Amino acid sequence: MITGSCHCGNTTFRIDGRLPERVTRCTCTVCTKRGVLHAYYTPGQFSVSAEGDRIYRWRGQLVDSHFCGRCGCATYNASPALRNDGDWDDATRIIAVNARLLDDFDPEQVPVSVVDGKNRL
Repeated sequence: MITGSCHCGNTTFRIDGRLPERVTRCTCTVCTKRGVLHAYYTPGQFSVSAEGDRIYRWRGQLVDSHFCGRCGCATYNASPALRNDGDWDDATRIIAVNARLLDDFDPEQVPVSVVDGKNRL
């Protein structure tokens, strides 16, 4: 079981899974400005307790970008999964957790893949 939280602790989450062996950095304007490294899990693996959770949606309203309303930490995104060609998979949902918030995880120890969100999304 993986645990994590925002800076102030108002948002906590549990993931039924393992620490990520790699993370993703998206180049879209939202992810770039937030500085998030994503670790991906299915909705069934993810549970969250969030007091004051806020959601930011942009463009086509497909991605729910969650953040703590108290400390402002970007916590996770809920969205359609991306297919290998960069298009949305309308049948599959995915949770992209901010790996920087995971307990006992060092993002410097895993490879980072880049998603060209700036030009694809």
